[in-house]
Amino acid sequence: MQGVTMARRSFSRLATAVREPADVPRMPDFNHVPLPYDGPSAVEIARKRAEFLSPSLFHFYSNPLNIVEGKKQYLYDEHGRRYLDAFAGIATVCCGHSHPDIVNAITAQASRLQHSTVLYLNHAIADFAEALASKMPGDLKVVFFTNSGTEANELAIMMARLYTGSHDIISLRNSYHGNASGTMGATAQKSWKFNVVQSGMHHAVNPDPYRGAFGSDADKYARDVKEIIEFGTTGHVAGFISEAIQGVGGIVEVAPGYLPLAYDTVRKAGGLCIADEVQAGFARVGSHFWGFETHGVIPDVVTMAKGIGNGIPLGAVVTTLEIAQVLTRRCYFNTFGGNPLCTAGGLAVLKVLEKEKLQENAFIVGSYLKDRLRGLQEKHEIIGDVRGTGFMLGVELVTDRQRKTPAKDEICHAMEHMKDMGVLVGKGGFYGNVFRITPPLCFTKEDADFFVDVMDIALSKL
Repeated sequence: MQGVTMARRSFSRLATAVREPADVPRMPDFNHVPLPYDGPSAVEIARKRAEFLSPSLFHFYSNPLNIVEGKKQYLYDEHGRRYLDAFAGIATVCCGHSHPDIVNAITAQASRLQHSTVLYLNHAIADFAEALASKMPGDLKVVFFTNSGTEANELAIMMARLYTGSHDIISLRNSYHGNASGTMGATAQKSWKFNVVQSGMHHAVNPDPYRGAFGSDADKYARDVKEIIEFGTTGHVAGFISEAIQGVGGIVEVAPGYLPLAYDTVRKAGGLCIADEVQAGFARVGSHFWGFETHGVIPDVVTMAKGIGNGIPLGAVVTTLEIAQVLTRRCYFNTFGGNPLCTAGGLAVLKVLEKEKLQENAFIVGSYLKDRLRGLQEKHEIIGDVRGTGFMLGVELVTDRQRKTPAKDEICHAMEHMKDMGVLVGKGGFYGNVFRITPPLCFTKEDADFFVDVMDIALSKL
């Protein structure tokens, strides 16, 4: 590959998408023509990536895509071919790719002041913090800005330990909370854990209605949290961290009634309850703005990232003033967290979500999509479970419904077929056999129909 010459190509702005075979469903019409692309080819980028980037990086598809442009719920490759994006950069692009309001907010701020420091005053961070606090229940009003979900969860865990004077943190098996040392400890899947010191972490039985030991019995799962405290700690804990819907874990909704019981148990042991909203937050679940709201609980600390910035490197921790005071014991601030560029973009995201009623769309179209996916389940034996809510949906593939044998290879083949027909979707779960369907919140019913029709054909080819 060393001798490969950089391929340069362009195409007419009047060019249409690559013509599909007659048996492929027709992608919904979309009034956008991508810009000509004359950058390096996929082959050349792959060569550079192999030489200069971390060998830990991996990619989807046998021939990875070179994505060069995005608009709303669609992506375009180097040849100008359009794809329906049902993954949204791992549940990140909530308002749609290159939304003009967000782009304009970022551009305007960058032209005026890209970065200074929180040691000076600037209205961008204060305006966004105020707007974000207005979305929170109870006394959750104090905001710390970070650059990622991992950073947010690291900070939340540290604050819980400082506030309580305890060290022990309880998380759920199958969870993912980040890839730094503390959050790696809270993460409970071997694929995401290195052999480094991860002290003070306990992993409760996962309240997974599909694969869990107790089905949907919230009381039995919550009893495990109580026993961890009684037999694995001093009886006092720092906190409990949980997603309402496990994203990396395969779009697993915790059993109904579990979080109120777990929160009550942890608080009786002196601990704080941390809601990891990195993937489920920012209207993605449709019925509510935050995932934890679907369970009727109010956390002590909420962490967020991904959808907060529509692709901007931005995260946050929101808590009460009382808990926030623990960080005044020493000097604490974040050089880039809350910089004017990112917070101007974050405020624009909140405005777009409200103006375009994207939470309502996530609920209506997400419910419609889930119903259609359940119809596929009746047709295809390989679909073991359809779950999730709003635009955070999972379809688990199994080769045997009774044994729930993970269809690891089959999902890869199905993804290839779907990509060839113009649909991009994620996968995850402990066994890597779950479609992660997390599109931009502007996804339409026509998109949902196209997505399901394509998945139907892909599964029929297995």
